[in-house]
Amino acid sequence: MDIATSSPASLASLDPEIHSLIRAEESRQREKIRLIASENYVSRAVLEATGSVLTNKYSEGYPGKRFYEGQQCIDPVEQLAIDRACALFGAEHANVQPYSGSPANLAVYAALLQPGDKVLGMELPHGGHLTHGSKASITGKWFDVRSYGLDPATGRIDMEAVRRLALEHGPKLLIAGHSAYPRIPDFEAFRKIADEVGAVLMVDMAHFAGLVAAGVHPNPVPFADIVTTTTHKSLRGPRGAMILCRKEFAAKIDRAVFPGLQGGPHDHTTAAIAIALKEAAQPDFREYGRQILSNAKALAEGLKAGGLELVTGGTENHLILVDLRPVGIGGKPAAELLDQAGLVCNANTVPFDTAKAATPSGIRLGTPAVTTRGMKEPEMARIAAWIVEVVKNPKDEERIGRIAHETREFALGFPVP
Repeated sequence: MDIATSSPASLASLDPEIHSLIRAEESRQREKIRLIASENYVSRAVLEATGSVLTNKYSEGYPGKRFYEGQQCIDPVEQLAIDRACALFGAEHANVQPYSGSPANLAVYAALLQPGDKVLGMELPHGGHLTHGSKASITGKWFDVRSYGLDPATGRIDMEAVRRLALEHGPKLLIAGHSAYPRIPDFEAFRKIADEVGAVLMVDMAHFAGLVAAGVHPNPVPFADIVTTTTHKSLRGPRGAMILCRKEFAAKIDRAVFPGLQGGPHDHTTAAIAIALKEAAQPDFREYGRQILSNAKALAEGLKAGGLELVTGGTENHLILVDLRPVGIGGKPAAELLDQAGLVCNANTVPFDTAKAATPSGIRLGTPAVTTRGMKEPEMARIAAWIVEVVKNPKDEERIGRIAHETREFALGFPVP
């Protein structure tokens, strides 16, 4: 048998189990209302790139400085992604090779710090990310981390408290940005604090990078020394990451990514990032960004009208954090019931949560995916009403079954890209 032709040509014939699961996931994404703030739908062009022959290539190094030959097509692909990233966000340098957001953040630590060095980041239960120094993360185990939180009265970042912690702790790295904070950080204030204590300022904009690209959210690049981001979420690209930085940090960042933390980049992902960045530079992407914000505000208002309590009382970005303690249901059972009802979100800690991280008291909702499907403010009002009905009637199986039927019919009215 000819080795080159011995394998079946299609996934369906080679591995019907995986093929069936992929098709089932395709149906799930089409039939349910996806409200996970970190999820989205990519374009056909991005999907084509991620499934292209570029997955066959190995490319250790950087454009023009590779360790393997045969880079005649790969170097231009990566350079396009770099140039587009710098142009879109106004950055002096971009590294598009990190495999995901967490390795991108770890590369910043590796580039600038030694184990035991001091870091100041946002506390995980208050909206930060694991890689901002949580004890559950290697970043909290290898470095001397202090965490800032939210003002209990307002639910917002208390910049005076951040400044006091920075003066007391003297961090080498100050981290801004968030994973579950429904407001806009004051990047200028963070810059002033970093300058006052001699820290490098890093901003993690993984969640709101698409809003920055659309021009509807302040750009942290002019204020930060280094900005990290994933390339999916609101940016609507593949599952990858980028590091943007000032030229003075470029060499350290590049060495930290390769060879410091990883080998060859995923060239198919790099191409998909380049495509997503081109898409994000188009005029219709600005309208998409504006609609994300409008949808988030409409969804928040609908939830409040239904009697649910929102952290900070609302939102200025794409995400909403609902505190379910007044309702008397935990975040995890609420998220599970909502999934059964065709409304997909995630359980999430809320500020000053006394529950364990595995069983938090809130849920996190986001509007990028539903916006990509063409839903607008009237649809958000209907979605909010369903969410309120589910969390306030957790034992009513008949009601939840009815809502599941309604949400499926509703979702099918909005095509998936």
